[in-house]
Amino acid sequence: MIRPQSYSEATMESPRSQRIERKTEVVVIPVSDVDRAKHFYDVLDWRFDLDIATGEDYRAVQFTPPSSFCSITFGRGITTAAPRVGTQLPSHRARHRRGTPGYSSAV
Repeated sequence: MIRPQSYSEATMESPRSQRIERKTEVVVIPVSDVDRAKHFYDVLDWRFDLDIATGEDYRAVQFTPPSSFCSITFGRGITTAAPRVGTQLPSHRARHRRGTPGYSSAV
């Protein structure tokens, strides 16, 4: 006869056998022009989440792509990384926006 495991037996697994679920929730993107980047993601119809400024040295803007659990955050005073040309965030909706007034492929 097979007996059910007790609670203490069920939790005695070794650390290597346990799976840890990991999810990326926020990606920080360095930008040179916060307002231009904000307009770019707004034109893509990404959900606008926040725009917080606490003075001249700090501003955080956050957007979330449609049907995504991961947001992007950019602004002033968020990261010391320099903005780079060629940073890519794949989006199946981006190609549909080319030619839209205000659309630019560089942020």
